[in-house]
Amino acid sequence: MLWSLTKILFFVVSIALLALGAGYLMESDGGVMVTVAGVEYTLTPLMSAIALVVLVVALWILLKLASFSVAVLRFLNGDETAITRYFDRNRERRGYQALTEGMMALASGEGHMAMDKARKAERLLRKPELTNLVTAQAAEVAGDRRKAEQVYKRLLKDDTTRFVGVRGLMKQKLDEGKTDVAMKLAKAAFALKPRHIETQDLLLKLQAEQKDWSGARETLNAKLKHGAIPKDLHKRRDAVLALSEARDLAAADTSIEMREASIEANRLSPDLIPAAVLAAKGYIAQDKPKYATRVLKKAWDAQPHPDLAATFAQIAPNETPAERLKRFGALIKSTPDHPETRMLLAELNIAAEDFPEARRALGDLVTENPNARNLTIMAAIERGEGADDAVVKGWLARALSAPRGPAWTCDNCHNIHTEWVPVCENCNSFDTLAWKTPPTADVPNGPGTEMLPLIVGQPEAPYAAEDPAEEGEDFSAAETQK
Repeated sequence: MLWSLTKILFFVVSIALLALGAGYLMESDGGVMVTVAGVEYTLTPLMSAIALVVLVVALWILLKLASFSVAVLRFLNGDETAITRYFDRNRERRGYQALTEGMMALASGEGHMAMDKARKAERLLRKPELTNLVTAQAAEVAGDRRKAEQVYKRLLKDDTTRFVGVRGLMKQKLDEGKTDVAMKLAKAAFALKPRHIETQDLLLKLQAEQKDWSGARETLNAKLKHGAIPKDLHKRRDAVLALSEARDLAAADTSIEMREASIEANRLSPDLIPAAVLAAKGYIAQDKPKYATRVLKKAWDAQPHPDLAATFAQIAPNETPAERLKRFGALIKSTPDHPETRMLLAELNIAAEDFPEARRALGDLVTENPNARNLTIMAAIERGEGADDAVVKGWLARALSAPRGPAWTCDNCHNIHTEWVPVCENCNSFDTLAWKTPPTADVPNGPGTEMLPLIVGQPEAPYAAEDPAEEGEDFSAAETQK
């Protein structure tokens, strides 16, 4: 603001001074006499002022012509001049326009057009770090993988574009199914940019798929260090990796290392059921039943599971059914209403041949939440109480067509696994298995299973209906079958 005001004042003062000078010349007598080739010229003051202005303008034009002549000579000599800069700016403008058009063609899926525009931009701009990436991606869209690979390799030569080149080659190798090469490239990309989240996740996934558990734990720690993963999730996945390492050590019969790894996995995530089972088995092998009981009870309190109960039974394998029933009271006392607890109590009472108590423990699971397991338990109770074969077969027939109940199910693809694994066998996702009831659509019944109750007979209702009308309907149905 102050500078603009200063320039305005200077302009006004200059005009005022020129006006005063012109007025002074107009009023003064005499003039300027100039002799040229023996001829004298007398100029009035005004004419003298005009001649001076014309002389100054002529000198300025001569200087500009001289400067232009020097610039032309320098241009012809190959030096940088205003002329070259003009042409450079024009070429740069056309180059960026071609690059923009190439990116738009790439976004539209027109690979060949994008490659043509990228070649034009490269010729005009002479900046391969800008155009090579567009060329490589356009070659991939056009299906020219060889050309894309060549361009990605060219990107490796420049420090500023090396990461982009490694990442591009890594994705190509993944698409080709060359996971070994892809993991080497992922490690190189991770070394170049350890904060890059996509590279971290991909490297962790590849290491988990190839069972490089120690390397995966290092990558996971790097994710935590750079703030790419919450602390609780890091702790959980670190436990999964430690458990996976312990399982491999168990398969290799390195018992001491296995026990240490399984105990560490359980320490990191006490609610991870497979880790608790493996750690408890390690304590059992060391003849430390108290530690095993503590591990299993903590995991059971978090989520009851059949594997926990089976491992708890291994603590005292030679006990009588009555002793086992009593000892299991310490395990299940915190979850009396959980379906797993009720089915476990029913099984323990069946083993003790206390079938009425088994029926009471099972409760209304067979009507409120029927599945293959509790219906099979009900068939065993009926058999133990001396029911007819038709009744037992009816419960078994219902078990065949009923949902299978909770299972290790992938949260990503809903694939069902017979046992827990760190990587889904269907979609290769890491740490996505959860013990839950899978969607009904994912567990199709076998063909014709809906006819089995009609063939072998209907099971008797375990409980009397509360509504008299319902009793009449049940009685009528029973009479119809007879």
